Amino acid sequence: MLTLWLITDNKPGHRSQLQGLAQALAARTAVEAHWIDAPAGRSALWQWVRGRFPLGAGLPDPDLILVAGHRTHLAGLAARRARGGRLIALMRPSLPLGCFDLCVIPQHDNPPARANVVATRGVLNTARPSAEREADKGLFLIGGPSKHHGWDTPGLLAQIDAILTATPAMRWTLTTSRRTPADTESALLALRERGVDVRPVRNTPPGWAMEQVARSAQAWVTEDSVSMVYESLTAGAATGLLGVPRLGETRITAGVAQLQREGFVTTFSDWRRDGALHTPPTRLAEADRVAEAVLSRWPR
Repeated sequence: MLTLWLITDNKPGHRSQLQGLAQALAARTAVEAHWIDAPAGRSALWQWVRGRFPLGAGLPDPDLILVAGHRTHLAGLAARRARGGRLIALMRPSLPLGCFDLCVIPQHDNPPARANVVATRGVLNTARPSAEREADKGLFLIGGPSKHHGWDTPGLLAQIDAILTATPAMRWTLTTSRRTPADTESALLALRERGVDVRPVRNTPPGWAMEQVARSAQAWVTEDSVSMVYESLTAGAATGLLGVPRLGETRITAGVAQLQREGFVTTFSDWRRDGALHTPPTRLAEADRVAEAVLSRWPR
């Protein structure tokens, strides 16, 4: 039995990464997983200094301690010092890489070549292909402005209109994100008159979007929503990018551009020119790859 401690700050994206690796490990060996909320403030630092981790009281000693998010790093160090186990950081940590037994870092963060670093395409997630994938089912995943991207509601609506017009046989579902501006969401709700099943994110339960992308043959994602792009590719859907304004060239936009060059995603402009949304050359399975790397390093 492999005992996991998953230390979380409860941010949805970070929790999804932890869960994705835990699920991939569980598919390969018997796992006992324990979720622990990261302590707030400086308490984790004092716990590390004193060699104590009271949040783990009553739990079996961990074989692996998984952390994701800056607030979890000191807690992970405290847990390892108090109870042992291997400490694995998902995403580039805020502390020196040598503090961790393994760091799982996306390629767009330019990870160094080190023995304790595994580079991944994007961050890990829980997406999996579904046996219930439907050839006539499509999905729009709409994000919002970010520090890397601006926003253009009329331009977005024009792209969606062109896709709907070109695919009359497809059954489309659309969902938003917490970053979607209110005026954009109002305009998107009007697509219900064209038969689109519009589900604002506030009206969907946890995990709903992941279930939809796993069952969809096609997924169009606004390019600001990098996590959703990688989730779509991990689910095995043919993935298109809805263009939004870029605020310069950044590591995030460079990572998406690399996906485009390698044929994993189709931009709207390429789709309009070629008339085809291309299937990725391979399905991304980064959580599975990392799980295998972990188990080969520390076999049971």
